[in-house]
Amino acid sequence: MKYNLLALFIMAGITYSNAQTLTIENNKKPTPNYRLASKYSSENLEKLVHSIDVNPHWLKIGNRFWYQYKTTNGSNYYLVDADKRTKTKLFDNEKFAKWLTEITKDPYDAQHLPTFDFKFVNNETAIRFRITSTEEVDVIDEEKDTIKKDSLEVKKAKKKQPKKEGKVYHLEYRLGGNRLTIIDNKKKEKESNRWANIAPDSTIVLFSKNFNLFWMDKENFLKAVKDEKDSTIVEHQWTKDGIENYGYGSGSRGENNETKEEKKDDRKGVWGTWSHDAKNFVLQKSDDRMLKDLWVINSISKKRPTLETYKYHMPGEQEFGKEELLVFNIPSKEIIKVKLDTTKQQSISVYSAPRKQSNRDDEFQPSLLLSKKGKVYFNTISRDRKKLDICVADIITGEVTKLIEERFNTYIEARPLVLFNNEQEMLHWAERDGWAHFYLYDAKGNLKQQVTQGSYHVDDFENIDEKERVLYFTANGIDKEIDPYYAQLYRINLNGTGLKPLNAGDFNTNTSMADSNKFFVNNYSRVNTAPKSDLRTNSGAVIMNLEETDLSQLFATGYKFPETFKMKADDGITDIYGVMYKPYDFDSTKVYPLIEYVYPGPQTEAVNKSFSVSMNRTDRIAQVGFIVVTLGNRGGHPDRSKWYHNYGYGNLRDYGLADKKHVAEQLADKYSFIDIDKVGIFGHSGGGFMSTAAMLVYPDFYKVAVSSSGNHDNTIYNSWWSETHHGVKEEIDEDGKVSYKYDIDKNQSLAGNLKGKLLLTTGDIDNNVHPGLTIRMAEALIKANKRFDFMMMPGQRHGYGDMTEYFFWLTADYFSKHLLGVEATNVDMLEMNRDKPKGK
Repeated sequence: MKYNLLALFIMAGITYSNAQTLTIENNKKPTPNYRLASKYSSENLEKLVHSIDVNPHWLKIGNRFWYQYKTTNGSNYYLVDADKRTKTKLFDNEKFAKWLTEITKDPYDAQHLPTFDFKFVNNETAIRFRITSTEEVDVIDEEKDTIKKDSLEVKKAKKKQPKKEGKVYHLEYRLGGNRLTIIDNKKKEKESNRWANIAPDSTIVLFSKNFNLFWMDKENFLKAVKDEKDSTIVEHQWTKDGIENYGYGSGSRGENNETKEEKKDDRKGVWGTWSHDAKNFVLQKSDDRMLKDLWVINSISKKRPTLETYKYHMPGEQEFGKEELLVFNIPSKEIIKVKLDTTKQQSISVYSAPRKQSNRDDEFQPSLLLSKKGKVYFNTISRDRKKLDICVADIITGEVTKLIEERFNTYIEARPLVLFNNEQEMLHWAERDGWAHFYLYDAKGNLKQQVTQGSYHVDDFENIDEKERVLYFTANGIDKEIDPYYAQLYRINLNGTGLKPLNAGDFNTNTSMADSNKFFVNNYSRVNTAPKSDLRTNSGAVIMNLEETDLSQLFATGYKFPETFKMKADDGITDIYGVMYKPYDFDSTKVYPLIEYVYPGPQTEAVNKSFSVSMNRTDRIAQVGFIVVTLGNRGGHPDRSKWYHNYGYGNLRDYGLADKKHVAEQLADKYSFIDIDKVGIFGHSGGGFMSTAAMLVYPDFYKVAVSSSGNHDNTIYNSWWSETHHGVKEEIDEDGKVSYKYDIDKNQSLAGNLKGKLLLTTGDIDNNVHPGLTIRMAEALIKANKRFDFMMMPGQRHGYGDMTEYFFWLTADYFSKHLLGVEATNVDMLEMNRDKPKGK
């Protein structure tokens, strides 16, 4: 029996007019396009887009650098001499391929050379690198050298087939030469000795063992490089009072009950800062014994599930790690304690010397004190983050002098201290007038001058020309005609005059300046432009255009740039900046659900400002059939102003939600293709927390959320983040006893408000945002008799690792089902399996 469509509608109780409306609505609804979304997996994007910026490796001689740049035609290596205004290939790819083939007997061609890790040698006239061939050779077991020839071990070893490995070639190429030279066939030294903290003069090596500080000389360290278990190694114990959670070296964070036992007697790293003359080592020691334990269980670890135990300080807990600074004098073996009040609950940070750009490829880069004159510069910041002191300690006596102090009613942020002019002057970064600026001080802590000033945000120090007294820095918001988030490079005289942009334009930039201050590499783009790179002088003049990203293969797939927008916040005054991602098969006659990808900050906002190929949470989810937007919110980013950044202080659950909702409504008013009745929201970590909060604070507006690894209950998240950005109250009683009060709204308290569809996910061994935060949210929903969905990602920490692709399709399925009305019912993740080669 056959029925026409109208008859079927009548049988279902649907009138003709209603049927027409239903048909029109269905025609306007997009169809999920999983195939389009699958084209833009991370694996596929690696084949479509290669280099997106110039990453310069500055050399030590002259203003020269080399870089690798990959396009759809393969990789090339270039050497740029800024002084000579030249850019040449580091070598001829075809000749290199020919020489490698002749030496290794493996086939190479110019387009498919491997990625090289070059080291410049011989006054930077030659490069050395290693490459491994497919030819197999016996593995050299250096431990056998310590076994007697007639020993039982050797006799047993002779009966076994020797282990094999690929033959290594250590090669050298003289720049401009016509051949490769074999230096040797030795492998690169093992990196298993990461425990070693080597003095700047290489005479002594420090490490920890059983929570105490040990040392060995260079001769014995070289033995350890060859064989860590060499029984002839002589090591010396320096301290004897170290215990677990109050020791002199790295702890056991990340180790489980099994590996902790296995490695209990191993050498481990000790982190600290060396004096330039290698005579003193400054170590920051913390007594964390009073902090409470936290645990995660790895259920898929080997045969037996393993337990990971670690110290974790939660907001409002009265206990606090007691930090101290110790100076270890290498010649005398004395230990000097820097004179600090360890009864105060405060954090300590030692300032270290900035690393030169020309040292970035050096294998040996010891951490050095900021001062070369026997001083230890450091800062202390109170537990409530409202009091910052910059101090200096005498490295011999441990006496401390306070130089600069900052006080604020919200939280204080800090940047590295800049010491210059033979240590007679300092540059200090502060937000004391509501904007981030540099202040010039003398060595005694007397303010000489505010260097930068105005309604803009100084982001970071770049370099300083001491002779010309010129400061180079990055900043946001100086040019009021462009997006205030666009970071750009500026110069200014230390007397506050001569402010000048060096890479002006309607772009976000990323720069790398030569140690000489004379030149810098400028990478620039927007989300809707192909990235470009050029080389400029310190006055901003363009010397040469270096590269433009090859997007030809990406565009061939149908890719389209996203669109930027500017709307008003819920106060009707503050500008909110965002990016809109559409399906590449966008049909203007259809009406699309709107999805917001969110991260509330306050450290940053989930809004791309430069071109990016990280598409999973933006472009790619849009391809399923949605309009996806990312946007800021008051309280979300430090690069605007102190007011904007601190807007959420004291209201860390709800502060950004009104702006997210208000902007969505404005977008729907402006664009007829947005369905304001179908709004979804998703995010990870803080975004997981925010997306769930949105569903509960505005339950009639947000219909669907995917909330991954969210800090739903900030009372059990880490104290630094929560007490800093929300606030903790310091109280002093009549007896002078200090206590800390903390109170914050939780997502659980609103569980009864849920109306829409919510998917909660977490990794089961997340030791950052503990899975307990998501589980508590689930418990609250169960007690409120709510239906929701929950997924535990086995063996995953805060990021989902090799389950990231699975999670993407889980998200796509959820939004497709609840916003488009189409449910994926196949038990297989078809789009994950379709393009994989089928094995046996």
